[in-house]
Amino acid sequence: MTLKALTLGSAVIDIIVTIAPERIEHMRMRNAEASFLLVEEGRKVDAESVTRHIGGGGVNTAVSLSRLGFDTAALVKTGADRNAEDIIERLERENVSRDFLVSDGELATGSSVLLSSHERNAGIFTARGANTALLPRDLADAAFERDLVFVSGLSNESADCFPHVIGKASAAGARIAVNPGIRQLSSRADEFFACLDRISILTLNRVESEQLVPRLIANGTADQRTVINPAGDPNSLIDRGLVAGGFNLPFDSYVRAITSLGVEMLLVTNGADGAYVGTADAIWHCTVPSVEVAGTAGAGDAFASTFAGMITAGADIEQALKSATCNAGSVVSYLDTQTGLLTRDGIADRVRKFEDRLVVTRWDIG
Repeated sequence: MTLKALTLGSAVIDIIVTIAPERIEHMRMRNAEASFLLVEEGRKVDAESVTRHIGGGGVNTAVSLSRLGFDTAALVKTGADRNAEDIIERLERENVSRDFLVSDGELATGSSVLLSSHERNAGIFTARGANTALLPRDLADAAFERDLVFVSGLSNESADCFPHVIGKASAAGARIAVNPGIRQLSSRADEFFACLDRISILTLNRVESEQLVPRLIANGTADQRTVINPAGDPNSLIDRGLVAGGFNLPFDSYVRAITSLGVEMLLVTNGADGAYVGTADAIWHCTVPSVEVAGTAGAGDAFASTFAGMITAGADIEQALKSATCNAGSVVSYLDTQTGLLTRDGIADRVRKFEDRLVVTRWDIG
């Protein structure tokens, strides 16, 4: 029987500007983990390419799950414009149902400009448009009658719908996977935490994870102790832990805290260090095979949706973790967010190809 999935999140047109490293300055802060591309005022910069693509978390994850074999629908909000027509055309081509798409007659379809150079970790200018305007009345009950409901980042009024989304998905008996945006974690933390007991799979990156640390410690959920190995690898979350707001939180304590609030599986991505999965009993880590990176946009969507899809389809954690790592690795090999998304067979082939570089380590914490 074909499994059914619903995705919610943004739908955007991505304009990707690729600039040769010698044509734009790159600056990295010495003590802060931040880097910048510097554009001089009043000066034209020659670009290697300027290309237009379909993107957004709601669409990227819908395409990902459809290629994995799910009967997929997307619940996203667009404007009533040419950009919306192009997004609809892409969804149709990818066999994604548009039964639950919502059109806004006043706001434009969301759009982004990605500035890519040097490390190919693009800076993004975004006009969110209709992506900010999802309302409770847009959430048809029938949309949530699925095996998997995948919720990516929501912003502004759309983020206010998050509790309604979780409530409807839970009432329908769906597995709920969430990959929230940083603004949901900072400006709507109360609503987010109130929903954790119904979320099966939560995916965050390290920065997003650290956003939660002060609250977990303040409310007594997390046990603040010395990090596991302060003299170890500074890039490893197992050695380094999470650091935020003057707090150092061991990664195993963080996993225990989140799972104690009801989350079944916690995924944390950490760039070149790889990805972690935590449950109430154990932590898994998977290394990342080195690939030539064309662009990092969409990697998180690919990773999170692939893991959730594989788990929903019956894979174990190690298999799902390797599959998600390989699909994300394929995505970053391309400039846009969807060209590299693989089918189930394509993922299996890539896992076999990189088997010796997909090293999974497990630590028991129960």
